[in-house]
Amino acid sequence: MLILIKPYRQTVWRQHFRQCQDCFIADRKEPKPGTTDKMGLVQWLKGQFLCHLIICYGFLVSGLLVNLLQICTLPLWPINKQLARRINCKLGYSLTSQSVALLEWWSGTEVTFYTDPADYQTYGKENAIVVLNHNFEIDFLCGWTFCDRFGVLGASKCLAKKELSYLPVIGWMWYFLEMVFIKRKWEEDKRSFVQSLQNLRDYPENFWFLLHCEGTRFTEEKHQISMEVAEKKGLPKLKHHLLPRTKGFWVAVQNLRGTVAAVYCCTLNFRNNETPTLLGVINGKKYHPDLYIRRIPLESVPEDEAECSSWLHKLYQEKDQFQEDYSHTGCFPGPVVTPPRGPWSLINWIGWTCLLLYPLYLLLVQLVLSGSILTILATVAFCSAGPRKWRQWENLFK
Repeated sequence: MLILIKPYRQTVWRQHFRQCQDCFIADRKEPKPGTTDKMGLVQWLKGQFLCHLIICYGFLVSGLLVNLLQICTLPLWPINKQLARRINCKLGYSLTSQSVALLEWWSGTEVTFYTDPADYQTYGKENAIVVLNHNFEIDFLCGWTFCDRFGVLGASKCLAKKELSYLPVIGWMWYFLEMVFIKRKWEEDKRSFVQSLQNLRDYPENFWFLLHCEGTRFTEEKHQISMEVAEKKGLPKLKHHLLPRTKGFWVAVQNLRGTVAAVYCCTLNFRNNETPTLLGVINGKKYHPDLYIRRIPLESVPEDEAECSSWLHKLYQEKDQFQEDYSHTGCFPGPVVTPPRGPWSLINWIGWTCLLLYPLYLLLVQLVLSGSILTILATVAFCSAGPRKWRQWENLFK
């Protein structure tokens, strides 16, 4: 079974192209007099080591506190499993939304959504499998932003390496949120993978299961190897994607039938050939991502494994064509339908920061009042050496 996509009329494409031109013109508008210096000062502050230190400190310490609260829910699981799940969703949101706030409020990056207005009405009101491309360093942040805009960030699920479940903060949080952990060895993963998916069938919140079917981030080297495999298998070559790994997708679809209503095919790209990085976001750099979302009813996905595999390959061929069109036009098909930014991620982030900085402030005051020259000199040395080491680390990953 193949996916049938209705071709857009020429007039519609022209309309979309004009919309993209309007967006680019809006981005290039001259700033009002007097605002340039203020913006320059704010941007300079965002690039300072002390701000980065506060961000990392807040995320790690709040993460450990969230982990502690999640551990406290353990006695509740045998008594009221659904209540424990709901509590863990809220706790997970309080940590994950800090990353969304970092992207949207700190760096000023706002994802533009292209989608059918009729499909837009269903987002956040149903369970879904979300198929994302894996081309960029911050595509996971854009995926979380998509989840947050429609109120499912706390209940969003994904595939993760088993080793991550042992790490504090993110790993422990994901363990309590019932993420699907795998070892990437199918014979060992099959049973646990199926069991994890079956556990989601009675989940009390609407959830989205985020999948990067390519399995790894796109690089030129990986792309070349992937296309050699495509040639051997007689599959059409892709220009902007790796070959999707079909088995995991098929197992997910089979085990979530009756629970999940649709597949959301998401294609992400950035305007002006931007190459976004996580360090750029931390430094407050603004990016311009566009996300094209198509809703495909799960009933249209074949049940047979071979047919489902062909269906997914066809889906990625279409995604590849959308990326190719984007490289020429600078926009995706479909109207722009973007929900406004909610304040909760920002409120949560500010709340955690204030809560955790207060004891740090008291410690600093006590340090100064103690009069210990050695301790004060050690603190000054750390603050002086920190920015230099941070810049070296930034250059290493550029």
